[in-house]
Amino acid sequence: MFEEEVVMRVLKGGNSVFADIFTEESSYVHLHFEDDRFEKIEREGEKGVGLRIVVPWKTFYACTTSFDTAEIKELAGKLKRFAEKGEAPFQIRQRAFPRYDFEIVEYPENVPLERKLSLVRRINEDIRRMDAHIRQVRIVYRDSIQRVSILTSDGRSVRDERVQSLLSIFLVGQKDGEVQTAYEAEGGFSGFELFSEERVAALVEKTVTRLKGLLSAREAERGRKTVVLASEAGGTMIHEAIGHGLEADLALEGLSCYKGMLGERVASSLVSVVDDPTLPRKRGSYAFDDEGVAAQRTVLVEEGVLRGYLFDRFHALKHGTKSTGNGRRESFRFKPIPRMSNTLILPGKDDPEKIISSVEDGILVVKMGGGEVDTVTGDFVFDIQEGYLIKGGGKGEMVKNATLMGNGPKVLKAIDMVGSDLGFGLGTCGKDGQGVPVSDAQPTLRIPELIIGGRE
Repeated sequence: MFEEEVVMRVLKGGNSVFADIFTEESSYVHLHFEDDRFEKIEREGEKGVGLRIVVPWKTFYACTTSFDTAEIKELAGKLKRFAEKGEAPFQIRQRAFPRYDFEIVEYPENVPLERKLSLVRRINEDIRRMDAHIRQVRIVYRDSIQRVSILTSDGRSVRDERVQSLLSIFLVGQKDGEVQTAYEAEGGFSGFELFSEERVAALVEKTVTRLKGLLSAREAERGRKTVVLASEAGGTMIHEAIGHGLEADLALEGLSCYKGMLGERVASSLVSVVDDPTLPRKRGSYAFDDEGVAAQRTVLVEEGVLRGYLFDRFHALKHGTKSTGNGRRESFRFKPIPRMSNTLILPGKDDPEKIISSVEDGILVVKMGGGEVDTVTGDFVFDIQEGYLIKGGGKGEMVKNATLMGNGPKVLKAIDMVGSDLGFGLGTCGKDGQGVPVSDAQPTLRIPELIIGGRE
């Protein structure tokens, strides 16, 4: 390990308002299985250091894979060319270590590779036996362990360890000339214990059942309908339609429809939104963000009123406030930026079954697919991966090739029923060329009217 304090004295001097050193050592296993064979078997490790100086109001960043103090100090000196020269006294004032209220039972690095390969092969065999119409099976397994050390110019020294496991299934089926796809994933801040026989069997069953349903589903009809978003759909819409717009770099730089709206009503009074990296075992969970700030629950929308944005250190300093613990980065090769963690609409009081039974003619969305959102206007388009007609208050036929179209702020204000349940989705969120693990969640929601894209 290099001498962090020596390097920090170089970074801290001059007119920099903030500096940090991010040290990372990580390892991962990535398996890609397709067409009954492994396309990729990767087992890699990486370590490196990221140095940052913030000078009003610019960020200067450099990284290296060297752990030699002299070399890193030289790199820090090169960064200081963008700031006034000079060293400054420095001492560590606080040391912090991660405390998680859950246990990693099987660290992925301690699980033999053959067990992971065997898991993937078994899933493929099970799927192939379940339906003759399945034409393609793609299974991706990934686990990673990231150990980080963060030293900041205000004297904070932090250590953290993040363990991620992920398993995804993508299926292609064909029946009577009709081709459909289905996707499902399981993952989180967890070890190999996440992939119990029961959980894997449920994942396989859910994916295959959805594909079989789509191959026999009726075409969705275009029009305006009442939409019920089941909690099973996860929070894809909340993540895309409002979450990104509340990240400080977008919200305060004029790239969001929520700029300048603190204290104003942006959603129905039934809607409250939080971002919470402290939730146990979720994919977006952590003890500290990538700037050494302790994880915390941030209230974004309270009973329909906009209460806050997601801040990293840079934008918090620039705008005279405190970081919310949302400064995140993919690795030491990237500077941190404001990012979501686990973002969710909080449960309400309505019975989910009664929400469905309240609809005379509508669509029940059980699984969302991909989509696009304009953060400036709030306009969005999402695919419906699994949806059903609602007729006379009952769940009806499955529909296919449907989309949801609308405007985020308008939809949030229109929500008129919020269920007492809560369902999570997971993913890897991309922004500015870097991806971070996230999850999102929502209860069952009723939206009186949305445009459904489909057959005319």
